[in-house]
Amino acid sequence: MKPASDSSTAAHASGSAAARPAGAGERTAAAKLCIALVCNTAWAIYTYRQGLIRTLVAAGVELIVLAPRDRTFEPLAAMGCRCIELPVASKGTNPLHDLRTLVALYRHYRTIRPDVVFHYTIKPNIYGSIAAKLAGVPSVAVTTGLGYVFIQESRAAQIARKLYRFAFRFPREVWFLNRDDKAAFVERNLLVHPERARLLHGEGVDLDQFAYTPLAARDDFVFVLIGRLLWDKGVGEYVEAARQLKARYPHARFQLLGPAGVDNPSAITHEEVAAWQREGVIEYLGEAHDVRPHIAAADCVVLPSYREGVPRTLMEAGAMGRPIVATDVPGCREVVAEGVNGFLCEARNAASLAARLAQMIELDIDARRAMGERGRQKVAAEFDERVVVERYKDLVRQLTGVSL
Repeated sequence: MKPASDSSTAAHASGSAAARPAGAGERTAAAKLCIALVCNTAWAIYTYRQGLIRTLVAAGVELIVLAPRDRTFEPLAAMGCRCIELPVASKGTNPLHDLRTLVALYRHYRTIRPDVVFHYTIKPNIYGSIAAKLAGVPSVAVTTGLGYVFIQESRAAQIARKLYRFAFRFPREVWFLNRDDKAAFVERNLLVHPERARLLHGEGVDLDQFAYTPLAARDDFVFVLIGRLLWDKGVGEYVEAARQLKARYPHARFQLLGPAGVDNPSAITHEEVAAWQREGVIEYLGEAHDVRPHIAAADCVVLPSYREGVPRTLMEAGAMGRPIVATDVPGCREVVAEGVNGFLCEARNAASLAARLAQMIELDIDARRAMGERGRQKVAAEFDERVVVERYKDLVRQLTGVSL
């Protein structure tokens, strides 16, 4: 375990100089930093932040991942992370379960004494921000998407918004992936310190790893929806659109790639997916560590989500030169320019989605290839992962005085 030490050599705009206990020695640039990444799934850390992980580990950072245990603990450990199991009840609203998460985080922070903690997703953002404040360690909240908190008007969503307002007074910065999410927090007065809000504009994609792959001409037409199988991702509308189009376009195939039955209030069950397969409307591909072969094998990537941060799967699809059909909602419209690199449809509207999918099928191969090429250019210009990693490095330097 790393002992507590002073990680602030200069005062940050939001008060980082008070991050360490009084009397601790000043950190030198040669000392090893400890950075924690906290999320409601280890899978999301592994899937979306490999570039950040590689950069931090290569710089000699002791990198801790706190998340519920899943199959990605092993590959994260192989990358150089120390993984610690964290209890997070993503589906539930039981206050005792959430208190368990808060206490566990506080104890870990007191033991590990990280120099900086980055929190992702709703419960780590809320309870992690509070725990970090109580433990006296600086934290950053990264709002990867507002999910049910802003999609629904349920009692749970109302409570979550109140908790956000309380907890978000503590992070040194609050990062938003798109302008709509940042504006929503400001308009609802959920930021006690709005000056700490920053726009990250997506978490970026590795342009070398997701290399441009030209569309191939073939007899069938493959759509694929990639992501956790949630109703909020528009999976139900995708299935209904597939039903509507199958008769008109018998050569069209509709694939789903991603985990079912996940720990989320909006989760789709394995039984529901199996029923769609038996119906013959959907091909379920299961899960994959590497989505690139599935993107390369597709003619179009689809995401009819109700709301997003900036969806990684769409950035990856654009980087590989695939045209996209997505909903005209926050996050998706950051990546898709209507008629340029894809089409946008209405959210929660299967007929609108079906019309756009049909429009994509009707395009000739040259038009779709040109759309894919423009998508690659857009992702390269706006969503290069290297720019995002530099933002992390800059903030770590501001908070700790150490350049990575």
